[in-house]
Amino acid sequence: MADLESRYESPTTASNDLPHDPGAPYIESGRRVESDHAWPWIRAGWGYFRRQPALWALLTLIFGAFLLGLKYVPVIGPLATILLVPVLAGGLILGCQTMDRGGELELAHLFAGFRRNTGQLVLVGLIGFALTFAVMIPAVVLMGPSVFMGVMGGAATAAVGIAGVLGLLIALALFVPVNMALWFAPALVMLQNQSAPRAIAESFKGCLKNIVPFLIYGIVLFVLALIASIPFGLGWLVLGPVVLGSVYAAYRDIYVPAP
Repeated sequence: MADLESRYESPTTASNDLPHDPGAPYIESGRRVESDHAWPWIRAGWGYFRRQPALWALLTLIFGAFLLGLKYVPVIGPLATILLVPVLAGGLILGCQTMDRGGELELAHLFAGFRRNTGQLVLVGLIGFALTFAVMIPAVVLMGPSVFMGVMGGAATAAVGIAGVLGLLIALALFVPVNMALWFAPALVMLQNQSAPRAIAESFKGCLKNIVPFLIYGIVLFVLALIASIPFGLGWLVLGPVVLGSVYAAYRDIYVPAP
């Protein structure tokens, strides 16, 4: 535990051992870590945020506004939103790596994914969309398309029935491996130059090896998300960057050999 704390104690310290290309140090499929690593990941995310809080908040606002604006673009808007989330997230994770190496976060980091590995980052979003669509099929089949669309639109309906509830539970259960497959994928594409299919496979393997710390991590983030949503969602200006920073910290802990 002491070794883990020392890795994240000061994000301002340069860490030139971090991977940046396919030849850099890398643990294939990730390593297994102890369950007490979950909280230091979140603490590290907070450390990145507090170094440049104003810029992080601005980047979060731009990120949200960009995605919200895309949703109103006819026909292609919603799909473009799904495809571009990994591109924007990959750029901000690169920003975390820059900070970890002693550099400064910049506004340009948000759009770094449009200059590097863009195709593979978009492909991560496309595969994520396909996987999400696939896991929703049981709910659609058991509920029926009309009832399913009503539930997805927020309409409470008594027509869901036992089969519909079962379908939703199956879909929610299947979302877990989908999230495992996508969690580290933008980081692996951006920082390791991996292809989207390999990054998704590696992300799933790394999460599977660390299912207990990720369960704890997920519970803590869920509680923090509820708190962040209370004051009109303004807490996400802090929690959003902290989550991104924690993703980078977990990636570094699991996939990068300790110096």
